[in-house]
Amino acid sequence: MSNSAANDRVRRRPRAVLRALAASVLMAATLAACSAVGPDYRAPEIRMPEQWREAGPEKAAGDPRDLIQWWKTLGDPTLDRLVERALANNLDMKKAVSRLEEAKARRGAAGAARAPSVSASGSASSSRVGESDDIRESYALGLDVSWEADLFGGLRRARDAAQADYEASIEDLRDVLVSLIAEAATNYVQLRTGQMRLSAAENNLKLQTETHELVRLKYETGLSGGLDLDQATYNLETTRAQIPALRKTCTEAKNRLAVLMGVYPGELESDLADPGGIPSREAGVVAGVPADLLRRRPDIRRAERQLAAETARVGEAEADRYPQLSLKGGLTYQALALSGLISPANLVASLSTALSWKLFQAGAVAENIKARTALQEQALLEYKTVVLGAVEETENAMTALARENERRESLAKATRAAGQAADLAVRQYQSGLSDFQNVLETQRSLASFQDSLVESQGSMTLNRILLYKALGGGWSNENLAPREPPATVPGSDRSSKDSRSIHQSASSPAVRNRSR
Repeated sequence: MSNSAANDRVRRRPRAVLRALAASVLMAATLAACSAVGPDYRAPEIRMPEQWREAGPEKAAGDPRDLIQWWKTLGDPTLDRLVERALANNLDMKKAVSRLEEAKARRGAAGAARAPSVSASGSASSSRVGESDDIRESYALGLDVSWEADLFGGLRRARDAAQADYEASIEDLRDVLVSLIAEAATNYVQLRTGQMRLSAAENNLKLQTETHELVRLKYETGLSGGLDLDQATYNLETTRAQIPALRKTCTEAKNRLAVLMGVYPGELESDLADPGGIPSREAGVVAGVPADLLRRRPDIRRAERQLAAETARVGEAEADRYPQLSLKGGLTYQALALSGLISPANLVASLSTALSWKLFQAGAVAENIKARTALQEQALLEYKTVVLGAVEETENAMTALARENERRESLAKATRAAGQAADLAVRQYQSGLSDFQNVLETQRSLASFQDSLVESQGSMTLNRILLYKALGGGWSNENLAPREPPATVPGSDRSSKDSRSIHQSASSPAVRNRSR
């Protein structure tokens, strides 16, 4: 059969071409659904400690649900309002939301790459031959369809990587949320601690001013020497010198809180002007077991999703080793006049199949696979590093909370004793039964113990905040949307015994390279 006859047959039978195109697409889709080269991902297992090493206040009874909104367990309405305001206006939160939207769009683009591409075209042209008045016109209107048959799963792996990246962005948003709440609470407690230290310093300044006046009167009447007056003066001025630094600390905490709220420094002055006590309600922290960190900590969950993405990209690179099949088809109306363009007689149908194979690229494909495998290994090591760091952070927070509790109890006893000693020393000095050195030492000790006690009370609450943050508190699927689609959390579908063994290295069968 001649080429003209064949073309005429194609022109006259567009339905047959469309049926052939549909059959080819169906066959290619069936083949593509059966294979995907590269490693199939399963969550890595890491052996976790069975229990926490530290036994302290965190072992007290409490409600596990308190971890979701842990700041409310501190019983401070002002802190509650600040946290809500930060969640609504903080710029880091808004940036994390924007990154999530970006990842969502990239996921959509990766999924769209597997679908057929349809494009429309139209053209019109006119020409004149030589000096004649004969003008030739031609018109065309067409619809083209192209589709790459994902025979070896390269596009599928790209979509899986984009999905994992999207899920990692969700965990990134949760991590920002956890850090934001902890930072807001930390700066609020530092502000209240600074205000209480400032109040204690001002009270000591008042007491030492009275003592200085007493020594001055004794000096002027000849009952005391100049040494006592000089000692009273430097004791007084030492306390006075602490006050500017404490005011600076309070101002810095207010300014930081303002920035966390998304406003300029100074705009929260009216809300925080009145000094308040340090939030210190003694509520038990339900720490659970170390394996719970894999479920709760967003940074661990994010690292696991990043590992899943890198594993999928190994398969995406592996697919470049194999042939690529693409199908193209089109329907085009062609005519020499615009009138009657859309007519069955002017319809041309086409169908083509193309097979391409990268046979030689000087080892570029193999090297890219090696690079992606190395990135997968790095992601696995990063996951393990994050898990180790999380356990360390939690253990340190528990230890700090327990030891600070012991320190606070001792400081409370020392402060009470120092107060009694300072009162007695002043009375004895007024009666002439003791020299001024005793007054000086006892007042200095009292000021130091009072300041240390307030600082310890603040440290107790700060360490409690650090423990809540280390445990991944501050989020739930109710206040942040779950993954789309929901992904299996490592250990969530196992018994508690199995979840303490959350798995494996890149060389294990679960992350093996499986080419089909």
